[in-house]
Amino acid sequence: MGADREARGGRRRPVRIAAYVGCGALLLAGCASMPDSGDLRDVESTPRADSQVRVFAVPPREEAQPAEIVRGFLEALTSDDPEYATARLYLSASAQKTWDPYESTNVLADGPNTEVVHTGTGEGTDDGFLYQLSGDKVATVDTQHAYAPESGSYTETVHLTQQPDKQWRIDELPPGVVMGKSDFERNYDSVNKYYFASNGSSGEGGQQVTVADPVYVRGEVDPMTEMVRTLLQGPTSWLDPVVTSSFPSGTALKKGVKSLSPDDRNKVTVPLNSKADRVGQSQCTRMATQLLFTLQDLTPTGVDEVALQRSDGSQLCELAEDPEESAASHGTGQAPEYQYFIDGKQRLVRMPSGNGDKQPEPVPGALGEGDTKLRSAAVSRNEDVAAGVSTDGSSLYVGSLVSGSSLGEAVLHSAGKTPQDRLTTPSWDGRGDLWVADRDPENPRLLLLEKGAGEPLVVSAPGLDGRIEAVRVSADGVRIALIIEKNGKSSLQIGRIERDTESAERPVVSILELRAAAPQLEDVTAMSWAGDSRLVVVGREEGGVQQMAYVQVDGSTPAGTAPSALTGVKEIAASEDERLPLVAHSEEDGIVRLSSGEQWQTVVKDGTAPVYPG
Repeated sequence: MGADREARGGRRRPVRIAAYVGCGALLLAGCASMPDSGDLRDVESTPRADSQVRVFAVPPREEAQPAEIVRGFLEALTSDDPEYATARLYLSASAQKTWDPYESTNVLADGPNTEVVHTGTGEGTDDGFLYQLSGDKVATVDTQHAYAPESGSYTETVHLTQQPDKQWRIDELPPGVVMGKSDFERNYDSVNKYYFASNGSSGEGGQQVTVADPVYVRGEVDPMTEMVRTLLQGPTSWLDPVVTSSFPSGTALKKGVKSLSPDDRNKVTVPLNSKADRVGQSQCTRMATQLLFTLQDLTPTGVDEVALQRSDGSQLCELAEDPEESAASHGTGQAPEYQYFIDGKQRLVRMPSGNGDKQPEPVPGALGEGDTKLRSAAVSRNEDVAAGVSTDGSSLYVGSLVSGSSLGEAVLHSAGKTPQDRLTTPSWDGRGDLWVADRDPENPRLLLLEKGAGEPLVVSAPGLDGRIEAVRVSADGVRIALIIEKNGKSSLQIGRIERDTESAERPVVSILELRAAAPQLEDVTAMSWAGDSRLVVVGREEGGVQQMAYVQVDGSTPAGTAPSALTGVKEIAASEDERLPLVAHSEEDGIVRLSSGEQWQTVVKDGTAPVYPG
């Protein structure tokens, strides 16, 4: 499922519809429980099958021994307990004051292993017990709720002392919480919060373009209020340089507001502090837009309207969901009209995006009607211009999708000695600029052609380590997905697009802070954007076979079902509008498409390089 929603209206299914089961009703519900006796055992993660069940923490029992205290505390961390109130009961008074469970969430492959490394004898200076927690790292969620894949070993210690009332309590422990991967998947949901692109991108009608900033929040602990708080706190550090927020600095929920929820008309009222008291109507509308986009998928019925209040309780503004009147849009705010691919005659052809019954037809203009043979193409997001790469990969052409239009000279040439060392499939961003990589080993470059024409800009990518094999720019124009090959292995990496328009006559464009988006795959062969913060990838795990999966831009794996298997996938195309089918090129079946709830269907046997606009 991930943290994406459909473009232009229709909702995705909600983040989670939970089944609330009382702890006393079923032990199978996965409720935290305490052993009466026995040795300390490793804390096992709750099975993933229990993901729809609420888990309740259990306080320490009277005269519980150190092993039981440690185990109970770790189990309490995996519960749905607000403010970790029960987990704090396992701590000494001093530790309760210093422990910050929100500093980080450490995700391990399995629940943390526990081992006694010191046992108090009553004869030395330390009469307490010291336990080591260990495991294999999978990821970390930081104070901004941002997810980051991790690897390596996790090793921390927990110290216990006997309190004056003779009860054992933890008095020293690491900050944050720790749990196994399956408990993390049960407890946390990935949700997008939204900001505005600061690079001047605009959608249909000049609307501001929103950018999804995925974060993880505890799914059963008032996620709506938590999402509003994290939205007001600002974007995550990675995204911050390329987005803006309409909320004035220091804006927060009004003091005393504990929880937010929609009324019977799916309207959410958000009381703000005095920092927002003097904003104008247009700014308030943008603020409400960020809130509306952020909250729309947090309940089974969605949020249809938001209202913002001043600190004195008077209304600032309200905004209802209305795509036609919205001041902002997801991506370009435009659903694709067609899907495209290269047919057996090496022409660019198209078929309606939502109708699998009609046969493909050549696109209007020279790329479909002319003599130039192509191996790949990209269509602008407004579908009025296309770029095509010649069959040998040496030349890039840009032509209008108007019947009878001419093609003209190539706008770019590669001097690579082989077709594999020349131009990649190009990609259009939301600004109407064209991106392509030249793989010539003698002069490898990532290039940008403003509006698809003119002298190409060489894009700086200081963190790039390897050769670019594929390029896809997000609809919002501030993120780029790259397949990078190094030492025979290919990885999917996401970079942040930064533009400096003031220091030179032409903009200086850079790709910064590249990060892995599919760390579980050692060989990624194809990818496409498939939502506001989600991609679909084709690749292999170490020692595994080819698979197709959805991944988040932060490197996490969204909840939900992966696309059904397909043999010999060479290329994959998806739309940011998640209602539209996947399209792929299979060695065995040609051009195929997958609509929701169906199986892969062959479109034509002879075709390659499928793409949606972008």
